[in-house]
Parts: sequence; C-alpha cells; structure tokens
Amino acid sequence: MKRFVLTLALSLLGCLVFGQEGKDEKPLSPEERQKAIQKEIESFGWTRSGKGKLGSEAHIQIPEGYRFTGKSGTKKMLEFTGNISGDTELGIIAPENMDWWVLFEFDDVGYVKDSDKDKLDADAILKQLRDGQDAANQAREKQGLGKLYLDGWAMPPRYNEESHHLEWAIKVRNEEGGSSINYLTKLLGRRGVMHVTLLVSPEELQSTLPQYQKLIHQFSYESGQTYAEYRQGDKIAQYTLAGLITAGAGVALLKSGWLAKLGVIFAKAAKPIIVGVVVLLGFFKSILMRLFGRKSSDA
Repeated sequence: MKRFVLTLALSLLGCLVFGQEGKDEKPLSPEERQKAIQKEIESFGWTRSGKGKLGSEAHIQIPEGYRFTGKSGTKKMLEFTGNISGDTELGIIAPENMDWWVLFEFDDVGYVKDSDKDKLDADAILKQLRDGQDAANQAREKQGLGKLYLDGWAMPPRYNEESHHLEWAIKVRNEEGGSSINYLTKLLGRRGVMHVTLLVSPEELQSTLPQYQKLIHQFSYESGQTYAEYRQGDKIAQYTLAGLITAGAGVALLKSGWLAKLGVIFAKAAKPIIVGVVVLLGFFKSILMRLFGRKSSDA
C-alpha cells in the first residue's frame, strides 16, 4: 500500500508539473519522473557555501550541508511546485535533502517599535487572528483553494530583546482534517521586517527547531540596516509587535503561511485523489522521496 501511495503521488506530481504524456508516448516510470524533477530543481541555481544574499537588506551564511537559492531561484521553486510567488520573496535555504525549508520575505514597513514587548497577550492576539479567518478563507475560495482553520498556538508569541526577533507558531487545519504547523519568525530591521517561515511537518517540528534556531543565527542585516542603527527621521511602522502578528489578519492564512502556498498544487486537479494521502511537507517528502538524500532503491 505504501509503495502504491508513493507511486500515485509521484505520478500526480509528474502530471501537474510536466503535463500528461501523449497517448502514443510511453509513460514515464516513477524513477524517470523522480530524476526529471530532481534535474529541474537543481536548475534553480543553488549555492552551497559562502553567503546567501537576501536582496540589498541582509544575507545568511550557508552552513555545510545546506543549500540556498536567491530571489530568482525562489520564484522558480515556488512556481514549479504550483505555489504563489510575488515580489517580496528573497530566498530559500534548506538542508541538502530538503526535509524542511525556510523562506525569507522582506516587508519595508519601516521601523517596528517594540514598546509592547512586555504586554503581548497571546489569547487576545489569537482571537484577532481568528476574527480574520473568514476573510482569509473568502480570498482563498476565490483562488480555488480550500478553507483553512486556526487550531491555536503551537508556541505563543515570544520576543528576544537582544536580537530583536519575534517568533510564534500556529496550528492550522484544512477541511479534510489534515494539519500542519506554521512556525514564523520576524527579524526586525531598521527599515522593515524580514519574514521567515519554517515549513516542517508537525511531527518533526520539535526535532527540527534546534537546527532552525542555529540556522537563524547565521542571518545578518547589512551594515546600516540593523535595528540598532535606527535614526531619527526614519520611517516608522504603523504597528508595534502585537500589530506585527495581527497586521493583515484577514489574509494571514492566505499569504504569511506556507501552508496556504503549498496547498495550491492540490487545489484543483489533484485534490479529489490526493486528500487524505499526504499533507504539506509530508506530501513533499513522500513525492520527492527525499530526492537528495535517499537512493532510488529505498523508495
């Protein structure tokens, strides 16, 4: 049964990404599709050492065993997997086997004051996020996507005053009962916020967090762009820390979470078949069969 599910998933992804083969053409085997997908992903310009440039705002040091692609590669990666891309995405970094991903997006909202750092009310913030749930789902429906629901905090908001990092994690559920966790980190800078989203399956969140936190320590704003370099007259954001979490709450599930983005690939053609088989990162790991860390025979 497991082999059947993996074969079905690979076949579905191949159809979505490469299109159906012609009736007279020999269908690609799962192994051939796997190689084709791997080859396509490799073409997105991955860097495996040095610094990963995140626009003109920041960079991240690429540790051994990780891969990074910048703005152009990120756009291609999102589009290749059937996801929504925009102008804010600056890079993706992931372990070589791509078990989990980290997406960087910059929002030039201005300097976010942390005057409410000791007053973050998790219950009140969650209520505001839930109040925006209906609006988010209406927007998703217009794009042909299923509804998503907030099930609460996986980790309530917390702020590191030294590094000026704000982070939290929310539990999200789809209409079929599939669940995921969106772990979000906001790295405050002088001119705006670097939004960092960790995509990981719920069962692997705790084991991944130490690696993720270590990775975030490799992030740096460029000289002149750090939070501490704020100068009188700089643009000030219209909200503080609590507002950073709830800003745009009506589209929180639509844009800020990778759950919404990775769901796009199954929104139409594959949804009737794939629902209940794989969800989010589980889908990606199963379909690609850890392309970069597992031999074909292990499938």
